[in-house]
Formats: sequence, C-alpha cells, structure tokens
Amino acid sequence: MRLRVGDLFAGAGLLSGAFTRAGFKTVYAAEADHRAIATFNLNHGKVAECRDVRQPRDDVRCDIIVAGPPCQGFSTLGKRDRADERNVLSLAIARWVRPSGARVVIVENVPQFLESDQWHRLTERMRRLGFESRAWVLDAFDYGAPQRRKRSFTVYSKIGLPELPRPVKHRITVRDAFEGLGLKPDVDGMHTAPTPSKLAYERFVRILSEGSRSDLMTRSPHLCPPSWRRLGPDVSDVWGRMRYDAPSNTLRCCFQNPSKGRYIHPVEHRVITLREGARLQGVPDSWKFVGDRTSVARQIGNGVPIPLGYAVAKSVSELFS
Repeated sequence: MRLRVGDLFAGAGLLSGAFTRAGFKTVYAAEADHRAIATFNLNHGKVAECRDVRQPRDDVRCDIIVAGPPCQGFSTLGKRDRADERNVLSLAIARWVRPSGARVVIVENVPQFLESDQWHRLTERMRRLGFESRAWVLDAFDYGAPQRRKRSFTVYSKIGLPELPRPVKHRITVRDAFEGLGLKPDVDGMHTAPTPSKLAYERFVRILSEGSRSDLMTRSPHLCPPSWRRLGPDVSDVWGRMRYDAPSNTLRCCFQNPSKGRYIHPVEHRVITLREGARLQGVPDSWKFVGDRTSVARQIGNGVPIPLGYAVAKSVSELFS
C-alpha cells in the first residue's frame, strides 16, 4: 500500500509531484490560490481544496505531512511579533498532526527559516507532540535540478530520523534542460515568450553571451536609464543571459521579467518561456497549468524543484521500510 501524503501550502503541487515520483500518494492538499488548486487537481487528481490551514480537518488521514509555509517576514530569534499572521501560519502545521495520524512532517522553506523565531517555536511544539527533528539546507543543483536553489528542509519524525539525501553524480545544466524544446509544437502557449517592447528587444540584442546589464552600460549607454548609471555597471544579474553550460540562478516567480534577474535566454533575444522555467524546476512537459501568464509563472517559481523534493522523499521513505 502506498504511503499517504497530506500537502499544506501546496501551491501547484511540485512537492507532491516529487513524492508521487518516489512512490507516495497525495490524498489531500490545502492551498489558498484558486488557480494553483486547479493546476494541482489537473495533475494529481481532485484532492486539493481552498482552505485556511489554521483550521485543520479531522477527516484527513495520512502518513506524512509536507508543508511549505509563506517565507516572507520571518522574524529573528527574540524579535517575534505574536500578532504577525505569518507566525500563526507556520505554527498551524502542528495542528494537523493529531487528527491526521501523521508520523513524519516535512517543512520546506528558505534557509533563513531555520534561524527564525517561527522555526524554533514550531520545533518546540512538535517536540511536545513526540517528534524529534533534523534540518538540512540543500542546493537543488546537487540533486538533479538545472538550477542553483538552496532550500531548508526540517524533518520531524516519530519513527527515527532520515539520512542526508545523496547528491547525484551527474549535474544537469540549462542546455540539458532546454534540449529538444524547439522541436515540439507549442500547443498550449507554454513555450511562447512574451513579446518584448522595442526598447527591451534592442537591449536583448546588445547583451552578450553570459552577459548582463553591464554590457548595456559599457556598449549601449543610450539604452540605459539614469538610475542604472547611478548604480554603476557591476550590479547583480539583472538583464542577464542564462549560461548554457551551467545551472540557472534561482528561479523566482517573476522570471519572465528581465529586470528581476538572469532570465534572458542564453542565445535568443527574449526571456525564457514558461515551459523553459518549468523544465528548470524539473516539471514534466505533460503537466498542465491553469491561469494567465503571470499566475503560471508564479506557480512555477514558487514551487520546490521536483528533483530536490524527490531526493528528500526517497530519504524519508527509508524510515517506513
């Protein structure tokens, strides 16, 4: 019998997709975004609902709970704001333990979460419920994703603690991820880039291979606003081209905006498409997404890279052997 997963703050279901790949079965998911719920249910069956996680259901039974609470606004230890709603959201995970019967709980977030007051309070609450814990900070690139993306995973368990997931032997690059995309017809609009403005296109043309805004500052200053000149040429990766033979930088929900990071295609004069972004997250081409371009980009960028989630799922599955 397949082990059952309950997914809180489920998003579009990338973490559930990772656990499904590892042999688990998601039986319930809670999420606040209606379009992410629709995407989840298209790809995992109709198990996701719009629900406030502070109100746990008493009829959901699962072996594992996975949760990725919102990462904005974590307080530092000793500087907590008890009225902050986001504090309550992360602590609400513990409310699902007793009614669900879960023996393992996995909380995924940014690395800074492990230094927050919320993490310490949640860990103490889980300890009182009989769980021991182990925390990791893992880079998705080490586990088969073509992307540098560090995430924290805290495993709370009543049945022992898992071993650190083993990194893959062969790392995947952007070139590997994009392979074959140009040979497939774009039937769902996922592999069509947004049409750039005339100014944006002129900038794309002048940004060299692996280059960024600094190319424009030195070679085409007439295309740069005064604010760029005040910052100087050596500033971050904005308006940057991805590198074919390297992993991408962390993919965020705004990855179709070149001013937000290194999101320009390695050789073409455009930002990466939704499908290319999904591939950087390890999402199969067979997945269907619901929503407009902005919503789908958010669903993709907010997810856990499936290869990274799979590595965690395989490690945790050993506890049930």
